Amino acid sequence: MARYRVQNPATGQVVETFDADSDERIDRAITDADTAYREWRQRSIQERAGIVRRVAELFTERKTGLARIITEEMGKSLGEAVEEVEFAASIIDYYAVYGPSLATDVEIPSTVPGKAVIERRPVGPLLGVMPWNFPYYQVARFAAPNLVLGNTVLLKHADICPRSSQAIQAIMEEAGVPAGAYTNLYATHDQIATIIADPRVQGVSLTGSERAGAIIGEQAGRHLKKAVLELGGNDPMVVLSADDVAAVAKDGWDFRVYNGGQVCNSNKRMIVMDDIYDEFVAELAALADGLVPGDPLDMPERSYGPLSSRAAAEQVDEQVRRAVAEGATLVAGGVLADDDSAYFSPAVLTDVSRESSIFGEEIFGPVAVVVKVSSDEEALEVANDTAFGLGGCVFAADEARAVAVASRLEVGMTHVNIVAAEAAELPFGGVKRSGFGREMGPLGMDEFVNKRFFFVAK
Repeated sequence: MARYRVQNPATGQVVETFDADSDERIDRAITDADTAYREWRQRSIQERAGIVRRVAELFTERKTGLARIITEEMGKSLGEAVEEVEFAASIIDYYAVYGPSLATDVEIPSTVPGKAVIERRPVGPLLGVMPWNFPYYQVARFAAPNLVLGNTVLLKHADICPRSSQAIQAIMEEAGVPAGAYTNLYATHDQIATIIADPRVQGVSLTGSERAGAIIGEQAGRHLKKAVLELGGNDPMVVLSADDVAAVAKDGWDFRVYNGGQVCNSNKRMIVMDDIYDEFVAELAALADGLVPGDPLDMPERSYGPLSSRAAAEQVDEQVRRAVAEGATLVAGGVLADDDSAYFSPAVLTDVSRESSIFGEEIFGPVAVVVKVSSDEEALEVANDTAFGLGGCVFAADEARAVAVASRLEVGMTHVNIVAAEAAELPFGGVKRSGFGREMGPLGMDEFVNKRFFFVAK
């Protein structure tokens, strides 16, 4: 099967294939990125920001067409796909508007006579390795701040996203991003290693699996390159109490099945206090029961879409079956389509033992794992019992109680009485095996930047 392809997950049909780039094209792209950087960095940050803002405008103008591309590529419902394009546009626009002020020079006090300044300067060409689950959003949060800063971008997208990655480059070019400053690559794994090793490339950002992060991180370290890694998660949703259990369960369910459950910071473990546990599980089961497969381009009520690929659906199915074999209870859902499609019905799993193999794994699909606890301390212990540390949330009718537990979560993003707060201005990233570095908000401007110290003596 071709490495780069559009394979409709709703049918399993391969719609179009794309050839991988030659080694010569990869080398030319690096040369062009380096050449463009020499010119791009000399423009004022206000000029760069103006061009990036035009990128955001084009995303908004073409949102329906862009959305339809990813619906066919990776199965996202058309409504969610439009939402993603709108979110990507808001991120790009955020950096166009606020980027110049986030990158201003800052004078600091000095005991040495003179003027001491911390500058923020670009570093050069960067490689982005992006995933399929949010084809536009992931690129936006990497590319937008770096283009505003004056860096240039080489973008290797997921193998199943060749059309959307092509569409992004076309928008960049039409908006006025100079040739070579943003280049879409259909690169192989060996070519990725070559790009990272090239001395002209100054850093790499990857969003993907723990395994991919380990490989990219090792390659970056070997060549002394800065890396930002946003990897997997096994995020806890801790429910200590609730005035309206059904409403909290609905919030949890909606986020868990969003994008087919294929979200890094999804609430993959729901840790619920014993006095409301049965009611919470019953609400989840009611939400999962009776769902039917739907066409991602026209999703009716009470339907679900496919996962990104048949292989992804089979992986989730294997994890659920293994959990049941190890003692878990499949309360609802969990049915894999018996054809070539990627449909897997949203599921509810209970009685998952902390000793089972599945407890520590990330299930990248629409599976709500519910764990019963009997105290706040036990809830916290279970929540932190993971190698991952992306995000987490705590719900309680008593806000102070929720804050006390949330403040002790070992994560990069912690929330109280909301599953996840997400907006262009809010930072995103994790700790432990969920990776390192931050994207979005003011922190997104500070990863691939030369914080140069500049001193003028008096």
